[in-house]
Amino acid sequence: MYLPRDLISHLYTNLLRTHHRLSPPVLILAALEPDALCACRVLTALFKRDYISHKIQPVSGYGDLTRAANELIHPMKSSEGGTGGVVVCLGVGALVDLRELLGLDTANEHHDGLDGIEVWVLDARRPWNLDNVFGGQPSSQVLSAPDGNARKEGYGVDKGRIQRSYKPGAGGIVVFDDGDIDEELSTERDAYYALAEMPEVEEQEDDSDDSSDEQDGTHDSPQNKKRKSWSDREDEENESEHEDGRPRQRRRSNSGSSMSSLPRRRHGSSSISSRSSSPPSLPAVKAPSARSLRRRLLSLRRAHESVLDGYFQLGTSYSEPISSLMYSLASDLGREDNDLLWLTIVGVSSVELSGQTSCGLSTSTSSHHNKALPFHHQSWRMNRSSRLYALLRDEVRRLNLSSSRDSSASSPSDTSIRLTPDPRFVLLRHWSLYDSMLHSPYLASRLHLWNETGIKRLHKLLAKMGVSLSQCRQSYTHMDISLKKNLRENLLKYAAVYGLDDLVPEGAGRGAGDYEGWGFVRSWGWKAQLSAMDVGVVVGAILEVGHTQPGASGLASLASSEARNAEGETEISTTADRETEDRSTSLLPRFFAAYDVLAPTHPSKLLDAIPLAQHLLRSILRTGSSLLAKHQIRHLRAFRMGVVKDGPDLSLFASSPAALVKLALWVGEAVAVSEREKKGGKDGATPLVLAALDEVRGTYVVVGTGGGIGGVSTGADKEMEREKAERKAEKDKARVEKRKVKEQRKADRAAEKAVRELDGDGDGDEEEEEESEDGDSSSDEEDDAEDVAEQERRRKRGYGRNRFGIAFTEVVEETKARVKIDSFDHCVVEVKKEDLGGFLEGLSLKTVVGR
Repeated sequence: MYLPRDLISHLYTNLLRTHHRLSPPVLILAALEPDALCACRVLTALFKRDYISHKIQPVSGYGDLTRAANELIHPMKSSEGGTGGVVVCLGVGALVDLRELLGLDTANEHHDGLDGIEVWVLDARRPWNLDNVFGGQPSSQVLSAPDGNARKEGYGVDKGRIQRSYKPGAGGIVVFDDGDIDEELSTERDAYYALAEMPEVEEQEDDSDDSSDEQDGTHDSPQNKKRKSWSDREDEENESEHEDGRPRQRRRSNSGSSMSSLPRRRHGSSSISSRSSSPPSLPAVKAPSARSLRRRLLSLRRAHESVLDGYFQLGTSYSEPISSLMYSLASDLGREDNDLLWLTIVGVSSVELSGQTSCGLSTSTSSHHNKALPFHHQSWRMNRSSRLYALLRDEVRRLNLSSSRDSSASSPSDTSIRLTPDPRFVLLRHWSLYDSMLHSPYLASRLHLWNETGIKRLHKLLAKMGVSLSQCRQSYTHMDISLKKNLRENLLKYAAVYGLDDLVPEGAGRGAGDYEGWGFVRSWGWKAQLSAMDVGVVVGAILEVGHTQPGASGLASLASSEARNAEGETEISTTADRETEDRSTSLLPRFFAAYDVLAPTHPSKLLDAIPLAQHLLRSILRTGSSLLAKHQIRHLRAFRMGVVKDGPDLSLFASSPAALVKLALWVGEAVAVSEREKKGGKDGATPLVLAALDEVRGTYVVVGTGGGIGGVSTGADKEMEREKAERKAEKDKARVEKRKVKEQRKADRAAEKAVRELDGDGDGDEEEEEESEDGDSSSDEEDDAEDVAEQERRRKRGYGRNRFGIAFTEVVEETKARVKIDSFDHCVVEVKKEDLGGFLEGLSLKTVVGR
């Protein structure tokens, strides 16, 4: 079942009404990612205000999810003596059948209704598992009941869509719809329910032969019908009766015929005898046989199955962040405030840092700046993304009266959120300007900061801005105040020279529409001031790196070890014993550390974790620069490939798939920009496969990222529209020139015609001239038609999506490679060291990006 957007508070209000002191606590299963973490923070804040007991269980993959089902959900089942309850999945379960994975598909007829367990699913991953969306009802007989429509209406569910009359409490799988299901999955919904209502029919060998004959046009041709006598047909009916073990009369009644077999044979014989003498006036109407009905049913079933298969073959993508869905719930309940708004902003901002785009895990590269869209909002479904950011800016201005350009705190108790036109630098307020620019993925890819030429280019940019190296290498807080005030103006002045069109938003901040592209900053009095992007970077670093030791001492030791790395010494961050333990066991404590960091009142833990983020950013820059400088990114047929086998940061990327994803995004964006520059401004984005060696476990962690080249309303579409407008202007100008030439020729021809008439000559060749004019206009129309066709191809559903998850599964089935798929992102897998070569060889023959 799915809950539409306009009923998002329906289940929560029912839980609030029915929950009491003896009710079992609500179980929250949250993924280890910043968006899910922020959504969990918002939901638990609502639970605390309404005194709803709850329990949080982080899950890092399907292995943890299965253990949580056995240890936590199994005792809740009514068939096991439990009382049922509510399970909330945040960033978990969109791609799999939760009814089967959580053990709710019970075969006990006395415990219908999924054992009284109601599962709420909030996940931005796509494609949906349609059994969760359109199935998951507590009664397994809803679809098969004779009065199915009445049962659905009384139950409050219409073709999987929850209505206002729905009464929770009986259990079921409930998917929270952000708008995609109602808007885009109507065809899949019809196909799903058509298949659910079809009877089970086994496909026999002769069905495929008959279907091929029908396609050739030879099976049901009139000639074949004439060759068959009634005795032959009777023999076939007797044979089919013997094979099926059912009386022939029953098969005729199932096919809808009301005539007995004997009158039908007599009628058929008379029609044959009359056919020999003279053609009959009215041919005999023969009811379809059971065999033909089975073929029709199988053909219809294949058509519906192809619709569902086509949906799953689109590839992975991401939709609206679940933290914004949680804020919509709080808004419907009238509980929104600054703390919940800030958590939502951090969750939404972290999505683009993790590469979660409308094309799956991929980079978002745009060749030119588009003023109609925010400069950093090109991560997922740009139209909806820009609307969401506009709503968040409106909420900031509504809940914070002083959301002006001045981002400094006005008092020691000021905790307001403000809008700021910050450039695309990471940790700018907590690092030096030089380090912030050096470790910015956007700047590194455009200036080629992985080599000496790129570093010189950065120094030249700073010199043009009037910032000395000694000044920019100081802490940003101690930097000259005049340089900080003029930083944005200087960047706007020189950014276009270096192709950094999207570096700084151009909004003036004077009106409601002038804040387009501005970021968000929050103050904690005079204690701290952090941007939403910086908080997203810090929270992500905690989840991906983790604390070496609890407390600030661990962070200090990490900072000192990082300093030793800068001097060239080798860092050994973990011992062999810690590397051999289960990866999920080491990941789970990181969730609660990041959960505590997001406490709304105390920013001290957040400030203490900033060295972790700096350590991760340095590791990404160091490893990515090494891969590019040593030319270790090889170009295969369908994608580029790189392998991290050594280096001081190998253990970091081998133990954290999320950190490896960020490294792949950094390298992928650098490669995409380089390819685009080589191709003269065309989109050079190429999918990338990056692997990191885990020597102790004897495996490679492999991640596949797309090229960021497609989706709905992408930057490539905007660029194509701009180029089309330029070509149209040039064509219009050329047409004006041609028209002037034609008018001049026409005037000359008129004068010549008048002279010929005086001399007695014939008419001119006007028809041929008109045909030439028509040819010129038709060529222009053909060019416009080609542009429109190219735009439609790019807007086609599934274009540019990441299909690595599908390709990985196909390669495993073909090569029998030992691969473990445990991540909720199916384009992240773990491959045995000995099987990596064959795995990549088979992968090179697959289509890894939708076309």
